[in-house]
Parts: sequence; structure tokens; C-alpha cells
Amino acid sequence: MAFDIPGSKGMGDLKGKSPDDMAGQILRPGAKNLKTVYPRSSKELLGGYAHLARMIDKARAREAGINGDYIYPRPLDKAFLTLVEVTEQDFSYAAKTRTDELILEWLAVHGRPRSKKQIELWNQEMLQRGPDDDAKWDYFKKTRDAVDASRIDIVTWIDLLDLEEGRDVPHRGVTPEIVS
Repeated sequence: MAFDIPGSKGMGDLKGKSPDDMAGQILRPGAKNLKTVYPRSSKELLGGYAHLARMIDKARAREAGINGDYIYPRPLDKAFLTLVEVTEQDFSYAAKTRTDELILEWLAVHGRPRSKKQIELWNQEMLQRGPDDDAKWDYFKKTRDAVDASRIDIVTWIDLLDLEEGRDVPHRGVTPEIVS
């Protein structure tokens, strides 16, 4: 039996699909085109975690083939994956098929649970992470100086990323802040 509901156009693309297929299409997030826009800042918190929102943007863009010069996973991404004990492939699939909120739920089930204190400590370590050898320092300084040679106060990877992407980076002496 079919219903004739005035104004209804029926199921459209979803006609004949299973609930699993429909949920995937309804909830599937769009990837940011990182050829034209920047990913979110690592300082933006998602689920209490620094860097997670940025990592989601990069993973989604890679899966969609619109990541531009951005690479997933990079060392900062791998640090997060190690913290939650999730593989890069599993995370990529989750990012491609879930909204931010559903990724948080997925991490709660598939990742290693961390206390609020552990997350806060990890966030601070992430915000303060800088180059750890001479070759990385050389690359860091070359990149920083190409953007703004006067910003010798920038010594962390996350501040460098924000500087490169045109975000306001407070001068050192000010503790790096997390955006919530």
C-alpha cells in the first residue's frame, strides 16, 4: 500500500536502500576542500581533545581526494592515534562516514578511554610540542621565517601551523590557549 501525501516527493535517492545505507547517506559529512580552505586549528577542542577537529578535516579531505598539500597522517595525527589506540585506517573510515559527534561516540567505543586529567595533560603536551632535532629545527625556522621572520617567539608546531594559515598567534610570554 502506498500513501499519497500532498507535497511529498517520495524517497528520491533513498528508495530501495537499506536503513544502513540510508543512515550513511543522511549522516555522511562533507569534506572541506583543503585546496581552498584551511582545516580547523589544532587548538580547537572537540570532545575535550586538541587537534582532533583538524585531524578529522584532513582525513575526510584525503578520503575525498581534496586534501591539497595537507597530509594525513602526520606526526601530530599519529600522536593522537597513539593516545586513543586507534589505527589510521580505522580513523579514516570513521571520519569519512561519520559526523564529528558520531566520531566522538565511535572513539568512546573503539578507542582507549582517557580520563579528563589525561586528556588535559596530553593537550598541553600537544600545544607545547616543537621540533626535537636539528634537521626539524632547520625546517621549522625556514618555514616560520618565510611567513614572518619577526616571529622568533613561535617555537611550537601548532603555533607555526596557525601562523601559516593566517590565524592570530599571540606573542610568546602568553601561554598557548585552547579554543573551546
